[in-house]
Amino acid sequence: MKKRPLLLVVIALNLLVLVALAFVYPHLMVSPGPLVKGHAELATDCFACHSAWRGASSRRCTACHVTADVGLKTTKGVPIPSRTVKVSFHQQLIEQDCMACHSDHQGPKSTKRSRKPFSHGLLQVAVRDTCSSCHATPRDTVHRDLKAECSKCHESTAWKPAHFDHALLAKAELDRCERCHNAPTDRLHRQVQGGCQSCHRTGAWKPATFDHDKSFVLDRDHQAPCETCHRNSDYSRYTCYGCHEHSEAKVRQEHIEEGVRDFQNCVECHRDPRVEPDKHGGRERGGRKKD
Repeated sequence: MKKRPLLLVVIALNLLVLVALAFVYPHLMVSPGPLVKGHAELATDCFACHSAWRGASSRRCTACHVTADVGLKTTKGVPIPSRTVKVSFHQQLIEQDCMACHSDHQGPKSTKRSRKPFSHGLLQVAVRDTCSSCHATPRDTVHRDLKAECSKCHESTAWKPAHFDHALLAKAELDRCERCHNAPTDRLHRQVQGGCQSCHRTGAWKPATFDHDKSFVLDRDHQAPCETCHRNSDYSRYTCYGCHEHSEAKVRQEHIEEGVRDFQNCVECHRDPRVEPDKHGGRERGGRKKD
């Protein structure tokens, strides 16, 4: 039983030594990692930023760093030759809470994910939509023709996903889809002449508004699947053979009797199935010739 008090004394002495070492050599005993380059000279002076038992505080930061001078002047009041965009936004913060974003200890890589990132919520409301005051304007093909602020498409919490609206583009750019979009290479679009806007809308790619009546009127008797006339999804070609009386032999016979020698391109004369062409290139509707 006499050994137990002695053991407690040894433990207590060890704890006192550890506490004393933590105060004398805090950078070796409790430091979470080396300081950032700008504060490297304070590596052995932990109490320049920390208070005993209370940790670091923003009041100690502003003792050296004047918020109004961050990015504009050094801590010694010397003007910085070139404005540092990445840090000169500090003048627009709603509060001087340095610890909300900063941890001057680099620490191990495994702990970096737990650190608080910069929040745009710390900026004054009037500044939050003026992204160009801190961020460089993107020069890619999508952004170079935009005249609106980033907040029209992007959220301050994350750059992606964006909510792009074609209405932000200049009128002249709305008809130049190929500047941002790759032209479709499928068999259907390869045959199309003209811009995308003739069939598609900027609000959504689908549904398209392709007007088949410009080539052939699809009346109620011709509401058939595309494959019926366009074999193998080849929209550059079509055939009228294979339906009811449209056999090649019969069509040939009827056209030869009428003196028509070219009967392969049916829609040249029969663009509207409700109208019968006459021998002279005019058309009849309802069995009567047009005047």
